[in-house]
Amino acid sequence: MAKKYNLTEVLKKNFGFDTFKGDQEAVIRNLLDGKDAFVLMPTGGGKSLCYQLPSLIMEGTAIVISPLIALMKNQVDAIRNLNEEDGVAHFLNSSLSRQAIEEVKADVLSGKTKLLYVAPESLTKEENVEFLKTVKISFYAIDEAHCISEWGHDFRPEYRRIRPIINEIGKAPVIALTATATSKVRDDIKKNLGIQDAPDFRSSFNRSNLYYEVRPKNKNVDKEIIKFIKANPGKSGIIYCLSRKKVEELTEVLKVNDIPAKAYHAGMDSTMRSQTQDDFIMENIDVIVATIAFGMGIDKPDVRYVIHYDIPKSLEGYYQETGRAGRDGGEGQCIAFYNSKDLQKLEKFLEGKPLAEQYIGRQLLRETTAYAESSVCRRKLLLHYFGEAYEQENCGNCDNCRHPKKQVEAQDMLEILIETVIALKENFKAEYVIDVLLGKETTDILSHKHEELECFGSGQGDDVKRWNAVIRQALIAGYLDKDVENYGLLKVTKEGHAFMKKPKSFKIVDDKDFEEEETVMQAGSSSAADPELYAMLKNLRKKLAKQLELPPYVIFQDPSLEAMATTYPITIEELQNIPGVGAGKAKRYGEEFCALIKRHCEENEIDRPEDFRVRTVAEGSKNVSIIAAIDRKVALDDIAISKGIEFEELLDAVESIVYSGTKLNIDYFLEDVMDEEDLDEIYQYFKNSDTDSIDVAIDELGGDYDEDMIRLVRIKFISEMAN
Repeated sequence: MAKKYNLTEVLKKNFGFDTFKGDQEAVIRNLLDGKDAFVLMPTGGGKSLCYQLPSLIMEGTAIVISPLIALMKNQVDAIRNLNEEDGVAHFLNSSLSRQAIEEVKADVLSGKTKLLYVAPESLTKEENVEFLKTVKISFYAIDEAHCISEWGHDFRPEYRRIRPIINEIGKAPVIALTATATSKVRDDIKKNLGIQDAPDFRSSFNRSNLYYEVRPKNKNVDKEIIKFIKANPGKSGIIYCLSRKKVEELTEVLKVNDIPAKAYHAGMDSTMRSQTQDDFIMENIDVIVATIAFGMGIDKPDVRYVIHYDIPKSLEGYYQETGRAGRDGGEGQCIAFYNSKDLQKLEKFLEGKPLAEQYIGRQLLRETTAYAESSVCRRKLLLHYFGEAYEQENCGNCDNCRHPKKQVEAQDMLEILIETVIALKENFKAEYVIDVLLGKETTDILSHKHEELECFGSGQGDDVKRWNAVIRQALIAGYLDKDVENYGLLKVTKEGHAFMKKPKSFKIVDDKDFEEEETVMQAGSSSAADPELYAMLKNLRKKLAKQLELPPYVIFQDPSLEAMATTYPITIEELQNIPGVGAGKAKRYGEEFCALIKRHCEENEIDRPEDFRVRTVAEGSKNVSIIAAIDRKVALDDIAISKGIEFEELLDAVESIVYSGTKLNIDYFLEDVMDEEDLDEIYQYFKNSDTDSIDVAIDELGGDYDEDMIRLVRIKFISEMAN
């Protein structure tokens, strides 16, 4: 059947291209022959054409099941622009009025409509099922098919119902398409759709034009992002955050720093989301700050950078999101900020979920951690994750390859590791294997009597981090495999057994410790750019503190002085842009500090770095609702609950408010939760202390009080004494 078409002619006539990309033609011919197919193509590889072109030449209407309304609208508009007949493509979803639905159905029944996009929720509606039973269907295309799998990064339960509905409507070839899927997800998709025998059309996952980099995430992350965007003026970019709250906060920070940006998340109404998306595509704005709700199927070829403010929950999600950069083959910078604490938060979110879901979530997070912390070629790691070998040692287009780390010989460690995995009968996960290597007498190990094994404790010369590096890199090198079907148990491969018979050099790179790197960045006497000015500012603070009979930190904290000695504010208005300095504090103490900085700049002919001064969103405006609730004497724990945050996060916000110079009265809450004597003892401690450190306070107070109590009294003290 397929041979009677000159597909190149159809391609040129309908889409304007002279040649097919990769597997496109083979996929189309397979479909024209009435066969099912599984198509795995990276973002920008041309998946949509695989079902759009055959739908135009096959008899009947193709049903395209797609998860996002915005994606449907874009694709329908694109097809209509290529065709003289508007009715050639339609979508059927909850955004349509009753009249619009009737018009769509009329076009389908008349034979005009070759492509009908349907949301999975709409597909399952009885009235739509009954209607589609009356339609000649050419084939079913399931786009973003990874949504079927619980192992996928965007699992949607309604996708699980697609096959039974297809059976009810009427059988026709099924083509499943996704831009990202591991072997586990591929198997899950094919099994669930009942297309186990369908051929796989898999394109390479290598996007050679994309540059991958992971940076340590520290307190200056906003500043780094602003500097990066300002160094790439006029370029389109997407910044992904995990929470809606962070999306909105970061958008405000970008706006006050004169960066045209808009927020996008599922909590916004659909009209605003559509407008934001259109503004980005039409280049009315340069930057979208979004949750993962944004971007699936967005057809913008010239996104020049994708920044991950938070490391994603899975490598599949990361690959899909970074894949939105450089779809035209041009520049695409993919920068992720990573802090292990973010991963710990994500793991915490898994608590309380069903055990199977917890296991899957943790497994996906471990893979992400391995990627973020590794010093191996990022491209090699990503491709390995998707089951593709990358033979080159240095890709030349990731941070680890451009700035390679020193390698160390680990042949002996690999031998010990493989011996241990074999001794444990390939029946345990990486964490357990490492515990055996380190000789840890855990309850699990003692119950299995594995402390009696010869290999027990054989790896004590190296730490957990080094063993993790050996395991990760042995997996990549193919000496070990991870049985995902069975809880991630480590197995020795054929190559691993061959290595044991004839050992050879095995070099590893010690994985970076991001927390260490972050500590180093903040260590030392100060991180101020001008140590001389920093010392002068500290002396001025000490003099003022003596005059006012206050601890120095009450006036300005060290990080505020460091920022002053880096950005040189010389007016009260500029001083308010310094972290931890609100309007009240700037007016109360700022004059002498500004005068000192101005004098220092003039005497030393210093050019103030205007371009790199980052304006912050005033804490007052961000935390107005918290201040209002405290003014109304709402209990602090109730405020935290109403905002959907942990109590510790609320204390962070309240501390930020009072340290910036706003006076708050929390006596009503303290009276409820603390004895007067305890409160007075902690208050007097801060009055006489040279530091406001909570850790030091816990030590000095002899462990009689918990951290929250000490923080609460410190808030009262700072508010009364400094503001």
